[in-house]
Amino acid sequence: MDLVLQPGEVVGLTGENGSGKSTLMKILVGEYRPDAGTVTRSGRLGYCPQQPVVYERLTCDEHFELFGCAYRMTPNEERRSRRGLYAALGFERYAGTRADRLSGGTLAKLNLGLAMLADPEVLLLDEPYSGFDWDTYLRFWELVAHRRHTGTRC
Repeated sequence: MDLVLQPGEVVGLTGENGSGKSTLMKILVGEYRPDAGTVTRSGRLGYCPQQPVVYERLTCDEHFELFGCAYRMTPNEERRSRRGLYAALGFERYAGTRADRLSGGTLAKLNLGLAMLADPEVLLLDEPYSGFDWDTYLRFWELVAHRRHTGTRC
């Protein structure tokens, strides 16, 4: 399989349950090694796994701060991006709420926000809107369209 992604492209990976979509995503981000062949990545990569990977006792703000450090963002860059993502996805009121107290939909928003925090050139999303209500689902696609057309964050 050869796959080359260009800036602004939105590509969907479809298939039956159990067909390997999530496994392919994990290979692309380096979580799994391919059985054969190579994966070449360039630029910043954001990954939103199907199951959120968060620390139960950290608040949303603390998650963004932690991921901002991991992405080597300055505190100002991280705060600016976090605020934009809170506004775009509509969950700023949960900034001080611990992850173990979030609903499934809000946890999905945090998961997506963490993947988008550093404004990656390539964003891999594994069922990102699972658990979203209709309003958030629409916000998600508005955010995707905005990124696609402008190449910028929220």
